[in-house]
Parts: sequence; structure tokens; C-alpha cells
Amino acid sequence: MTQSKYILWFDEVDKEDIPLVGGKGANLGEMVAAKIPVPFGFIVTAQAYFQFVKESNLEKVIRDRCKLLDHKDPKNLQQTASHIQHAIKQAAMPKEIARAIMRAYLDLTVKAKRRPTLKYRLASLIENPPVAVRSSATAEDLPDASFAGQQATFLNVIGEANVVKKVQDAWASLFTPRAVFYRQEQKFDHTKVGIAVPVQLMVESEVSGVMFTVDPITNDKGTVVVEAVLGLGELIVQGAVTPDHFEIAKNTGKITNKKIAYQNRFMLREGAENRIKKLSQEKGSVQKISDADVVKIAKLGVALEKHYYFPQDVEWAMEDGKIYIVQTRPITTLFKKDEKVQTQKIEKMTIALPKILSGDPASPGIASGIPRVIFRPSEIDKVLPGDVLVTSQTNPDFVPAMKRAVAIVTERGGRTSHAAIVSRELGIPAVVGASGATKVLAQEKGITVHGGKGEIYKGMLSKSQQESLKAASAPAASHLKTATKVLVNMASPARAAEVAKLNVDGVGLLRAEFMIADIGIHPKKLIREHKQEYFIGRLTEDLLKFCHAFNPRPVVYRATDFKTNEYRNLKGGAEFEPEEPNPMLGYRGAYRYMSDPKVFELELETVKRIREKHGFTNLWLMLPFVRTVRELVEVKKLIAAAGLTRSYSFKLWMMVEIPSNVIILDQFCEAGIDGVSIGSNDLTMLILGTDRDNTEVAPEFDERNPAVLWAIEHVVKTCHKYGITASICGQAPSDYPELVEKLVQWGITSISVNADAVDTVRENVYNVEKKLGKRK
Repeated sequence: MTQSKYILWFDEVDKEDIPLVGGKGANLGEMVAAKIPVPFGFIVTAQAYFQFVKESNLEKVIRDRCKLLDHKDPKNLQQTASHIQHAIKQAAMPKEIARAIMRAYLDLTVKAKRRPTLKYRLASLIENPPVAVRSSATAEDLPDASFAGQQATFLNVIGEANVVKKVQDAWASLFTPRAVFYRQEQKFDHTKVGIAVPVQLMVESEVSGVMFTVDPITNDKGTVVVEAVLGLGELIVQGAVTPDHFEIAKNTGKITNKKIAYQNRFMLREGAENRIKKLSQEKGSVQKISDADVVKIAKLGVALEKHYYFPQDVEWAMEDGKIYIVQTRPITTLFKKDEKVQTQKIEKMTIALPKILSGDPASPGIASGIPRVIFRPSEIDKVLPGDVLVTSQTNPDFVPAMKRAVAIVTERGGRTSHAAIVSRELGIPAVVGASGATKVLAQEKGITVHGGKGEIYKGMLSKSQQESLKAASAPAASHLKTATKVLVNMASPARAAEVAKLNVDGVGLLRAEFMIADIGIHPKKLIREHKQEYFIGRLTEDLLKFCHAFNPRPVVYRATDFKTNEYRNLKGGAEFEPEEPNPMLGYRGAYRYMSDPKVFELELETVKRIREKHGFTNLWLMLPFVRTVRELVEVKKLIAAAGLTRSYSFKLWMMVEIPSNVIILDQFCEAGIDGVSIGSNDLTMLILGTDRDNTEVAPEFDERNPAVLWAIEHVVKTCHKYGITASICGQAPSDYPELVEKLVQWGITSISVNADAVDTVRENVYNVEKKLGKRK
């Protein structure tokens, strides 16, 4: 880092730096390296934010307030968010961080002039230039989790003191109600999601807009969609105005469709203020950007898509005839081939109802409901499950109501507006730019929304039509999406590639024993013969097969849990293992690592190499059979000594399989873990005192026993209390659909099952979530 640990310039970062600069910051660095015309700037790193939180003792404030959070209660959510934001804004900015930000701002003009690939308007490269201060959460703009719009952006900030203040305001925006709600829904730990702050030279936009490198409605990969408005781009993102719409064919570079909209107002900078001004009918009705420039923007979009190997959602701006890319992120609303076929079937359905309103198609699908007109976030409680949300425009504060709605209609906005993007993420129909919707639809008792055609009809579909619609829209089990993750239990590397093709969210239990048994030699024998590298090499080779096949989905590796009788079966095992009358309750798990760590250290070295040398940061670690908190603490010391640190990309889980894990789970959580996985097989056996392998008492072994169910529920709810994940990896969810229902009701984060049960369990989870009104 050239200036300090708190500042990085755009040309110093790339996609590998998300934990430090967030998704937005990493993308800005990537684009600069790819010679995309990006206004230059620097990033206040997430490290600066975490240091600020530490020095200001804010983590306790955040944790204490979030323990009382009920994010489904709007008042509670607002109070929690306001309290934390106030605490962040009132805390003193550490002098070292403030000085680093000021120095970087004062150096910005000089640095930008040295960029050979960009030619800025000289007026913007003055001393104290106007800048955009944006937020970049470290869990943002990922292909499977879009935090877009959750934090604040500040435009036309001038002067180093103002930049420092806006950086602190951006940190506080990590805890806006909408951001807290979104993280809670996505099950992100509020204290572990950091925020970086890109500070970027402002483009004084004559025209600006958004581009999708695939058609967001049809998912046509051969089409680029560009939308444009006059002035700064904030209004198009908000959906506050309806933009001009252009569709460009990738193969020919020609515009195949365009729709020019009337824009009644625009945003511009006047001095140090951003002002919204009215446009006359004449000026607001003209085409906002030339066809030639539309094609140039589309070509930049194609270049970005080729660079990232993934369709992109891009913000662009034009100043003095030059086009700049302000930011890019992956599109998170693409549907798979089977889903596309289902959507096409739905779109062909005949609706025998009178059409009363038209707008732009924003999210495909058909739904009927009672229209509920609201205008501001304070009214979102009026929208009930099954209603159609009707409003002038949405913003992120509307999301809780959008999740309850069956469809959305807005008066303003385009296909790239907030309402359109969120509707596609939620998988519900939406029509935007339907002029007069709030007045016309307020009079209706029931309407039907056709998101794919952009049409609204008077009346609701019949019950039989709605049932047909549900049947047509129900995805196949192999492509169902659920809020509760479905993971897979694995042991054999030979099946990694095959199982990775299933509809699974990762490996929830990767047993070490099969791989070590395949090596065939007791690890201590190899250590004595100085053949540690042979063990590490073989284990690395096997683990890489899982990490590669499932990447970027997590692979949770459970460290060795051989019992002494199993270890004795390895070559040389009899020399190193005692004979025990009851190995199940003997020398195993965390106690073994603590008392003789040499073998465990080989496993840790393997994990470290795979993550650091081979770059597979999707490999996590799970500790088995941890009897006491002291064992957990001592084993964590070994993990730290091996150079493995818990982070956004490296999670430490603990098996819950002993009654002590359940009874004092609070203490285990406070000792520091990221998640637990309930081993229901061992836990049931130890709670009921029943050997499941003993035919004499096997009938008494039942995971549905009230004592076992109480224990599982207690574990899940305790994990919620401490903001950590709760999984289960035993056989029970595969065998008992009624247990799956209870697990989902209690709020289990994930269910890990054998490969042959994945589709069945996913379908069970899907049906339960549907009944409970949960959505992914």
C-alpha cells in the first residue's frame, strides 16, 4: 500500500481484493487495469472501517443493539438502525485515518493527470475537485448476493474535510434500515460485513444511464440494453424518471429497438449542491443520446462482459462528449434454461380480462391481487401478503413491502430501475413506467399484472387459472431455489465433480476419514519417518478435487474424527493407538488435537496451502467432538498459530453432537465460532443413551424424540441469538419430512444431506418455505 494501510488507489486493486475494498472497489480496480475509461480515484479500505469501529468501541454497541433486533418489525428495525448510525456518526474519526483520506484527496488531481488512458476535462482536474463518495460493502456485488443500493452515495463532494465527513457518513450507511434488513434476510453477521469507500472524480454528466449486457426481461444473451436520462444518473437508478430505452444486437452492433420517454426533471450540480430542476415538454421529450453514442456504450458493455466472463449491470456517464464507466457489477437476476422455458409458457397464457393500463415490462410473470397504493416508506405496513404494490417509484426502503407483494407496478422508472431489479431478484412480476397507475388502480378491487408484456388488467384470474399458473411456474426440483441452503455430505474425492452438478449450495460436511484411510498409513508413522510432505501432498490432492468442483460454493472440511479402533486399522496404527473399551466416548476429536497436535497441524497446513497457494478460499474448517469450551479455546490457538484467521472467506464451524454442546452453547459461541453443524446421529445417541448400531436397542433410536427436538431447536435459536449460522448434517432430515418443516420454522441456516437425498430435501424445504411465506 503506497500511502497507508487505510488507502488504496484504483490501479492497486483487482477482483482478489474484495475483503479489503468491497465488490464495487474491486471492480473499479479491475476496469482500470482493463483500460476501461473509469474516472480515477482511491478507496478508503475496509481495514480503516474496522479500525474505526475498534478504536471507537462500536462493536459492542452494534452487537448489543442487534441482539434486540426484530427486522420484520418496521419500528424496531428503524430504532435499531438509527441508534447504530447515530453512534457511528458521533464517534471521533481516528486522526491517522483522517489524515490518510485528506492526503489522498489532495493528491487525486495529480494522480489522475498521470493516467495515460484517460483524458479528463481540464475543468474537473482542479485543486479540490468534486468527487463521488460511494459505499462498497465487503459482501457486495457478488454473483449470488447483490447489496446494490443498500448503502449511501454522495455526489459532488468538495474539500478534504467534507470528504472525511462523507466517508464517515458512508460507514454509518452500512446500518440504514434497508441495509440491516437485507443482511438479516441474507443471514450475514452485521459485525463481520465491512465497508470500503471509493472516492472517485465526478463526471459532470450531460447524459447518464444504466446498461445491462443481457436483456434483463428475456435473458437474451445476444442483446445489450442501454437506458439514458439527462443529467446525473441518480434519478434513473432510483426510478424517479422514465429513461429512453435502447436495445442493441451484439452480433451486428446495431440498434434493434428504441423507445424515447418524456423526462420531466433532471439532476445537476450547482456550486456545492445537487439540484433537481424541471424540464419543459420540448426538452424532456427529445432523444437523450445519439444512436452512435448508444452503440459506443454497448461496445464497452460487451468488453466488460468478456473481461468478467459474466453478464454485467453497468452505470455510465457522459461529459463533454466522452463516455465514462462509473461502476459495474454482476447481474444477479439471470434465470436458468429450465426457468426460461417455464417463463415462456407463462407468457403465452391467455388473459381474458379487460386491459386498463400499460407500462414497460420489468420482471416477467403473471399475478393477481388487491392493488395497494403507497407513496412513501412509512406506509409499507399497508401492503399485506398477496397484495399488488402500486407506487410512483420504489427505493431500498420499500423492500420489506416488495417481499410481501405478489406483483409491483410503478408510475415511473425503466427496466434498470430499483423496482425492476428487485422484482427480478424476488421473482415477482413487475410493470414500470405505467403513467397514472396510482390514481387509476386505487379504484380497483382486484387486478392482474402481466410483467412480461407490461400490461395491467381489470379483475383477478379465476382460482383454476391461478392453480394452472402455479403449476406452470413451479420449477423442477433440480432447479428449486430456497432461502434455507441445502448442502451435501461427502467423503470420496472420486464423486466430487459428479455431485457438484447437483442443485446444492456447497459441501456441509466433508469427512476427512475416507481420504486418510485411502492414504493407508497412520499419520504419526509418517511424522516419525519425516514423511509429513507425503501426507500433506496426498490430502491436498484430494481436497483440491472438492474445492475445484464446488468453487465458489463453500466446502466445510471436518478435521479427522477417527476413533482409536479405526486409527488402529491403518498401517502402523497399533503402535500409536491405545485399546479402549468404548472408543465412541474415548480419545477422539478436539481433545486429541489439544493433547497431541502434530497430526492436526498437518491438516491445518494442508488447509492453508489450498487457500493461499492454490487460491481456493472456499475451503472452511469444522471441529468435531468438542467436549468443553477449554478444548475449543486451545484448538483455536493451534489454528491461529498455523496462520489461519477467521474472516469473510474463512469460517470456523463446530459440530454440536454432545449434550454439553447444547447445554452451554452460549459459552461456545462467546469463545468465537462462525457456525455449528448439528450431528443429529451422535447427538440423538448421547441424549437417549442408545447405541444406534446395537440391534437390541435400535428401535429406541429416534431423532424425533421430544428431548432431541428440544435440543435441536435450542441450538438453532441460540445461534440466531449470537448471529452465527446453524446447520444440521445427520441422517434425520433425509428420513423425516416433518423434521425438515420444524427446522425451517426454527430458522435453520442450512441442511446437509447425502447426495441421493438432495432433490427430495430441497423440494421439502421449498414447500415449507412457500407455506411460511419465505423467499430466497
